[in-house]
Amino acid sequence: MSIKLKLLGASLLSLVLVACAPKDRGAEDLTIGTITGPETELMQAAQKVAEQKFHLHIKIVEFEDYITPNVALAEKSIDANMFQHKPYLDAMVQERGFGDLVALGKTFIYPMGIYSKKVANLEELPIQSTVGIPIDPSNGARALLLLEKAKLITLKTHDVAHLTKADILENPKQLSFHEMDAALLPRSLEDLTLAVINTNYAIPAHLIPNKDALLLEDKDSPYANLVVIRKENLNNPKYHQLMEALHSPEVLQQAELLFQGQAVQAW
Repeated sequence: MSIKLKLLGASLLSLVLVACAPKDRGAEDLTIGTITGPETELMQAAQKVAEQKFHLHIKIVEFEDYITPNVALAEKSIDANMFQHKPYLDAMVQERGFGDLVALGKTFIYPMGIYSKKVANLEELPIQSTVGIPIDPSNGARALLLLEKAKLITLKTHDVAHLTKADILENPKQLSFHEMDAALLPRSLEDLTLAVINTNYAIPAHLIPNKDALLLEDKDSPYANLVVIRKENLNNPKYHQLMEALHSPEVLQQAELLFQGQAVQAW
């Protein structure tokens, strides 16, 4: 699907959200957008902490894509979202003009890793091997940076907002790159020599990042997930109460459970 069609669908959905938004939200209420899955469960844990500690009532709105949560935030049908890292936010600000959206704080890094069912280490990688990487621009760029860290390729730029496989300067092993939906990469491992896979897709496929990955991103990765808000709310104390709830022991415990020890604390 083209980006134009995605953005059109996102805009239509955000209009529905605006129409359905409660008209008389209390002074202590926040509406937070998340992506359906483990991060929603993390927000549910924070929701309980915020209610108990600050009497702050959080409503969670779940999304199924990575475009709509920023559209909804920009159009004020939600108050914050939690799903993206800084390179993705920077790209959205540049491409969509979301200059009013800013990071409030960091949550976790879910390390991307290089996986294989055909080689035991990267030194064994044959010439002309096939490598699967995510097709979406943000995670595709992230995968290329990790492959460069593995010394499999050299890139002519590190501008993550525009980095694509066309920016590969050196490819000494003559690797063949196959772009596909990130969710399909784990099940494609039988057909590929390597695949670069996000942790949130690796774990459901029974791949344990710190055990099965041939190389993982480390704690210095720029891809920590963020809570993003509108700039006008940076000094509003209830948003900082939200961050305190997200950084609570209860949420850390839930992250440990959901991500089997693979979520790296980024604050």
